[in-house]
Amino acid sequence: MDKAYLPADIETRIYAQWESRGYFAPSGAGPAFSIVIPPPNVTGTLHMGHAFQDTIMDALTRFHRMRGFDTLWQPGTDHAGIATQMVVERQLIAAGQSRAELGRDAFVARVWQWKETSGGMIAKQMRRLGASVDWQRDVFTLDPVMSLKVTEVFVRLYEDGLIYRGKRLVNWDPILKTALSDLEVVADEETGSLWHLRYPLSDGPGYLVVATTRPETMLGDAAVAVHPDDERYRHLVGRKVRLPLTERELPIIADTYVDPTFGSGCVKITPAHDFNDYELGQRHKLPMINIMTLDAALNDSVPQPYRGLDRFAAREKILADLDAIGLIERIEPHKLTVPRGDRSNAILEPLLTDQWFIDIKPLAAPAIRAVEEGRVSFVPETWTGVYYDWMHKIRDWCISRQLWWGHRIPAWYDAEGRCYVARSEVDARRAHGIAPDVALRQDDDVLDTWFSSALWPFSTLGWPEKTAALKTYYPTSVLVTGFDIIFFWVARMIMMGLKFVGDVPFRKVYIHGLILDQDGQKMSKSKGNVIDPLDIVDGISLEALLEKRTTGLMQPQMKAAIDKATRKQFPQGIAAYGTDALRLCFARLATQSRDLRFDMAKVEEYRNFCNKLWNASRYVLMNTENHNLSAAGAEFSLADRWIESRLKDMLGRIEAGFADFRLDVVANALYEFTWHEFCDWYVELSKAVLQSDAASEAAKRGTRFTLINTLEVLLRAMHPLAPFISEEIWQRVHVLAGASGETIMRAEFPRAESMSTDAQAEPEMRWVMDFILGVRQIHGEMDIPLARKLEVLLQNASARDLEYLDRNLPYLLRLGGVEPPRALKEGETAPISAVALLGNLEILVPMKGLIDPAAELERLAKRLRKAETEKSKLEAKLSNSQFAKNAPPDIVAKDQQRLEELRTEIGQLSAQTARVTKLKNQ
Repeated sequence: MDKAYLPADIETRIYAQWESRGYFAPSGAGPAFSIVIPPPNVTGTLHMGHAFQDTIMDALTRFHRMRGFDTLWQPGTDHAGIATQMVVERQLIAAGQSRAELGRDAFVARVWQWKETSGGMIAKQMRRLGASVDWQRDVFTLDPVMSLKVTEVFVRLYEDGLIYRGKRLVNWDPILKTALSDLEVVADEETGSLWHLRYPLSDGPGYLVVATTRPETMLGDAAVAVHPDDERYRHLVGRKVRLPLTERELPIIADTYVDPTFGSGCVKITPAHDFNDYELGQRHKLPMINIMTLDAALNDSVPQPYRGLDRFAAREKILADLDAIGLIERIEPHKLTVPRGDRSNAILEPLLTDQWFIDIKPLAAPAIRAVEEGRVSFVPETWTGVYYDWMHKIRDWCISRQLWWGHRIPAWYDAEGRCYVARSEVDARRAHGIAPDVALRQDDDVLDTWFSSALWPFSTLGWPEKTAALKTYYPTSVLVTGFDIIFFWVARMIMMGLKFVGDVPFRKVYIHGLILDQDGQKMSKSKGNVIDPLDIVDGISLEALLEKRTTGLMQPQMKAAIDKATRKQFPQGIAAYGTDALRLCFARLATQSRDLRFDMAKVEEYRNFCNKLWNASRYVLMNTENHNLSAAGAEFSLADRWIESRLKDMLGRIEAGFADFRLDVVANALYEFTWHEFCDWYVELSKAVLQSDAASEAAKRGTRFTLINTLEVLLRAMHPLAPFISEEIWQRVHVLAGASGETIMRAEFPRAESMSTDAQAEPEMRWVMDFILGVRQIHGEMDIPLARKLEVLLQNASARDLEYLDRNLPYLLRLGGVEPPRALKEGETAPISAVALLGNLEILVPMKGLIDPAAELERLAKRLRKAETEKSKLEAKLSNSQFAKNAPPDIVAKDQQRLEELRTEIGQLSAQTARVTKLKNQ
């Protein structure tokens, strides 16, 4: 093995071998385990959320593959209607062209051309992170065969009366000129104004005051509403007000929707431009007065002076005109949630448009029952309530989008506007007896991207044909996804799976948390805290990182702030940590919390972990190659038996972690065993045997056997989380350990049940370790060089202590750095000593001659002053109520932990000062 662990030299080579040899394909043997990847956008690049999610899915897949399951991890990408169309439109604009000039067919052809040349980036990045998906089954949601499946579902739903066309309120993007799903809406709090307007009563003096954040919509008002129990207005219900600037009158109605404590308690109702008002308008049969064009300008339904004005220009004119006639009561600053398109950043308008909808409640009822009956379960279980809440309140699904890129709606119209839904125009003519010379026009709209995504678990397996893959891998075993798309994707897949396959699409839904930065902030371009996972894997210079973070930002102040923060966080750029270090860090993060803070320090910790494993493996190979590694005739020491017992414990924790979808438990078990038990203890303990002339050949053989076999089992256990380093080392180790096979990927995952717990070895080795740690603590506290061997006396030694001492003396001498310990005789007075406790046993290190008492007292006083100063500052900080109230909980907890550490340290230093003072005064 190379002296240094260099992941860049290993990872791409190993992945290419895996893929070329077909190791990712299902084995065709054993029980099925299948996962579908949430298809990333074809326009996308891998972000931290993708990398985290893919690590979880890959770990689950690799674990089950090694357990003998017939595993399929289905890959694919989403055509991403709006995102992809915008990418190509921007290219056209930069070249002085437009989509309209090009025409639909030519534009769609241009998008396909872009997809073929630039749309594969995310697949390359997935390979770099070790994703063991079956690339031979890679699917694109707009592939011709997938489009046929989408059409089939649309037609069947239409024929079942579950798809209809109607005029409904939608999120309308006036820049992209399309309806948007709620997931494509970014709703952030912004500072605006709340205008209080006077609406005069029609039949006498007086007026009602209504408050609005969008005064331009008043021209579409259909009523003024009050709460039925509001005594101030009960007598006015049934009367009317005059709508200012128009010739219309509005009824005063009563509805419990109105909050009587907000503003004046009177609400203007604009059913065609507000989602809540739309529902209220439906209840009271109010007219739907649409006052806006698709460009968000005012249309001909408003008085002449406002027609054709952009909505915000109209706002200014309406307010000026109201002010001129004294109908503005007051204006207040106001925080409001403003919906913007996630792609265009345009402020969205609730707009009445003709759209295609799915009558969703008949599909939702079986999907609710499936979860109630346990056919689908959520992990963590708390998300079940979120699912129920949304499903019981579900509204019809708007499935049409006003785009060119996507699955075109299979509906055709004749000159009279009659609509024919069919699988093709030929089918439409045949089914309805339409002659070839009668012109038909296909609907211009395409389907919501989530429509095809809802079919993903079965459409990727060959449906509607009853393929072997569909029979074997459906339902899939688990869906791994984020909480933000439970409604948009998870619920819809359950509904569609039940409808078209007759069974749920997956048995479990594992909902993971959201990756945040180290300060708990969401990662975003505008905050300058986005980290490309591949920059962590391969490294990036500071200059390249600055360019990546600030390119495209228009505001100089924002660019300067991001530049400064980046230079502070990464003064030298980002080092290359390798894929395995990042994956292990992600696994450690995979708790069941909703918010997950990503800390680069953890990645560095796991790079060090990989280095430690690498170096330990080099030691194992140097001490086992060209040696007899047979267990026949071998003698197994206490340490040999102890490490096997600890190995069983680790495997049990790993198995439980995978069963509970707790990769953090898996990562912690691997870390603790590898770093603390195998590397820190067993490797060092083995030297006491292998480097001893007194040890028998049988004992050395037992240690060599244990070294190589423990390492081989550890590598197999580590493979799902750290696939590259485990494969690289396993290829050198497994033959020595008597294992066979071409790749660790297809090797059997080790089972805890195949090993035994050694009830005698564990407590005895714990005694040995605590003895050594006690002596080392004295070394550290007294600042004695580790090379100096210490005299050790034992006080209150039991028969068991002496037995352990006798059996394990070689370990204590080598790792403890001590002379052979001597038990004090009964009545013998112990000299002034540093003391370590091991149960009732006192481990004494006589201090005389070890230290210069005066110099040691000076050193201890200096450390005490420093610790006391830090303790006082922390106590003042934590006693400050403002700090306790405003600081993040994890920061408070960290400071409290540090305070306890300081108190312990001060106690130890004080005790040591007393001992040294006593020694000095002798």
